[in-house]
Amino acid sequence: MAQALAAPADAPVRRGHGHPWLTLLAVALGVIMVMLDGTVVSIANPVIGKDLGASLSDLQWITSGYLLALAVFLITAGKLGDLFGHKRVFLVGIAGFALTSLAIGLTSSIGVLIALRVLQGLFGALLQPAALALLRAAFPAERLNMAIGIWGAAIGVSSAAGPIIGGLLVENVSWQSVFFINVPVGVVALLVGLWVIKESRSEALSKVDVPGVVLLSGAMFCLVWAIIKAPGYGWGDARTIGFFAGAVVLGAAFVFWQTRATEPLLPLTLFRNASVSIGTVLMVLMAFSMFGAMFFLTFYFQGVHGLSPLESGMRMLPMSAGMIVASPLAGAALSRFGPKVPIAVGMLITAISMFLLSRLGLEAGYLDTAVPFALLAFGLSPVMVGATEVIVGNSPEEYSGVAGGMQQSAMQVGGSLGTAVLGALITARVADVLPGNLAAAHIPATPAQVEAMKNLVAIGVAPVQPGTPKPIADALTHAAHGSFLSGMHFGFTVSVIVAVLAAILALFVRAGRKTYDAAVHVG
Repeated sequence: MAQALAAPADAPVRRGHGHPWLTLLAVALGVIMVMLDGTVVSIANPVIGKDLGASLSDLQWITSGYLLALAVFLITAGKLGDLFGHKRVFLVGIAGFALTSLAIGLTSSIGVLIALRVLQGLFGALLQPAALALLRAAFPAERLNMAIGIWGAAIGVSSAAGPIIGGLLVENVSWQSVFFINVPVGVVALLVGLWVIKESRSEALSKVDVPGVVLLSGAMFCLVWAIIKAPGYGWGDARTIGFFAGAVVLGAAFVFWQTRATEPLLPLTLFRNASVSIGTVLMVLMAFSMFGAMFFLTFYFQGVHGLSPLESGMRMLPMSAGMIVASPLAGAALSRFGPKVPIAVGMLITAISMFLLSRLGLEAGYLDTAVPFALLAFGLSPVMVGATEVIVGNSPEEYSGVAGGMQQSAMQVGGSLGTAVLGALITARVADVLPGNLAAAHIPATPAQVEAMKNLVAIGVAPVQPGTPKPIADALTHAAHGSFLSGMHFGFTVSVIVAVLAAILALFVRAGRKTYDAAVHVG
């Protein structure tokens, strides 16, 4: 580990400098900002739209622009940390993220807000790979899994707590407060980071692979753009196919260039280690199951049950609380048993949770969702922690930042895929069952009317027009919600299958190495 390498003789010494647990605190605060912002903003979108006169497309880009920038830039950001120092890149990311958050809260233009969200995503991308590399440099091998477990708990809790915090702030303060909250968190993280984090960087690398950055960024942009826009364009639309084709062509050009570059952006030798490749696939499958499925539960709570954003967030509280307990336990289990069994068991528990969620009915109570949510926390935690350790731990230490960026990119792509693919499957299922449910409720509807209804029904909305007589409105609502549930159940069933496949795949990984030969400077 980098910690085992001697620091320069003239390195400044001060209380707390390089302390592993204080380093963990600093990086956790930074990552909490990024993950919180990924989920908390969705709660504020309706109010932002009303206040700034934004269209539905504008509101989609408030989220999509941020996620797109984050996904495209993560691997490049990891490389910058390896080259120029992970501490330096991490602190730049914190400062930039906090400042763009402040600017977003002060803007009154939806166009400027979207542009700032893209910039915020770029700064967020600087934080996450650097955080993993700093943890790897600060902790000895036997404690790294525990540290990643606590770091994973911070990620899980901040993601799951986003709707709760967002609901509280939007309902009691303003939508701007959702962004302003990042400023004090950023200031604390910056001050703690400046004081305690030791710099670490690779001495074996000397330049940025500019053609590699351009080709990989282009390929990632085309891939994520196609995934985001496919539900709107249609999966068979020429534009969707064109962007996927662009991703393939640019990806192939990137792979070819990496075999020729003297200092490649993403050394293909990383993937000679089967565990790195499998760990990356596991992150994609885990995020596919988690984010794809969780996305539609919001519609279930708010559309079918009529809960407020805050009440919806409270329904997910068992998962947030479970993450606090489960992630450190997952780190301890991985340290003791290695990654195979904990990851495989975690994905099987995830599959059980998804199965229980696929049984939810129209009248499901708090306990009906609390049990699977708690199980989900204990299922996902060993996968998040274990797959991260497998990817970063099996990569040469001079590529710690690149490996961290690859891990985060896999999660972003998996989450986007899950949302888009499951969304398409749920919409198709709704279109299939809605006519029969309307007929059973004795509500006549032409194919054109069903086509117009299906997109609303697929997000849990009953398309009842004002002034509709109550008996007809009730029958239409029951038919619509029943159709949505059928689609949601189908989506969760697909997630069960994906989770089981991931459990099987986990049996082929191995633990990261305990010693490294890389030339890494720590100071």
